[in-house]
Amino acid sequence: MALNRLFQLSSLLRSAIALTLRRNVGLSAVAFNRAKDLDPVQKLFLDKIRDYRSKGSGGIVDAGPDYQKNLSEEMTKLQRLYGGGDLTKFPGFKFPEPKLDEVAPK
Repeated sequence: MALNRLFQLSSLLRSAIALTLRRNVGLSAVAFNRAKDLDPVQKLFLDKIRDYRSKGSGGIVDAGPDYQKNLSEEMTKLQRLYGGGDLTKFPGFKFPEPKLDEVAPK
């Protein structure tokens, strides 16, 4: 009986240790991967993302004057159609609490 309990406990302990080692090896692999040189395709991808980050200031990257002209024309049309306002911001909604009448229990 005691021997059976010992085997069950050792089995549980073994599975817990195996799980912990798997997690640690997985994390270590990610950490060591960053230290190594990247794959050329990954490096090209990251370089392009960094390039776009340096170019962009929250707008469309490499947008020419034609794009800006079309954008302003479309914004003017929408403002005329929907009655003005700032179309670049999400509208704010207010939902007032409804007044509820209490009903007396019968």
